[in-house]
Amino acid sequence: MSNGRILAAEAIGTTILILGGPGAAVYAGGNIGILGVALSFGLSWLVVAYAVGHISGAHINPAVTVGLALAGRMDRRRVPTYLIGQFLGAAAGGSLVWLIARSADGPFDAQPLNFATNLWDRGNGFAGFWAMVIAEVAFTAILVFVFLSTTRKGYNAGAVGLHVGMTLTMIHLVTIPIDNTSVNPARSFAMAIFAGGDALEQLWAFIVFPLVGAIVGVLLWRAVDADSIGDTKAADSPL
Repeated sequence: MSNGRILAAEAIGTTILILGGPGAAVYAGGNIGILGVALSFGLSWLVVAYAVGHISGAHINPAVTVGLALAGRMDRRRVPTYLIGQFLGAAAGGSLVWLIARSADGPFDAQPLNFATNLWDRGNGFAGFWAMVIAEVAFTAILVFVFLSTTRKGYNAGAVGLHVGMTLTMIHLVTIPIDNTSVNPARSFAMAIFAGGDALEQLWAFIVFPLVGAIVGVLLWRAVDADSIGDTKAADSPL
């Protein structure tokens, strides 16, 4: 698969994730609640998986890309292509969420507390710093662990969308009250660059700790499947 197609697939897929996940929180969060937003994130990933998974693997998350690269499940030379696509898609998705909100009836000014940003601190309505750190590391590790499980020999590729999509839903159900759930640096970047304030100041944490979680996820997978690491299909796509 060419780098251009992979970049485009990751950019489009990440845009869809931002529209479907944070978009749901911004436009309908008051009506659908935590359960609805969590399902919207999971369904968005499922949709992307079946749309572009055969092209790029539908990582749409820098932490997933880093995890797969460390585990030898993809060509590491393609990592920059994936990351560029993901952050371009995040910027595009955040722009669309902002433009739609601004164009709706009534005034709208993107702020950290009304634009589905990732935050910590009781003053922002979320848990403290260390609760955020533990949650981001632990739940990103779970996401990467599950993603790696879909790349093993004999896995039913048709189940990937549901498997990872439901995992992402579960993660959001648990962690939205903690820090509004990142586990994805691109997702955090998409909203922080428009909301500014604390969201932009705290963005570094939602880049660093999900990447730490990706490393932990790889180590956990090695613990249960050490013989197959690097020995299964080292392709770009789990599909």
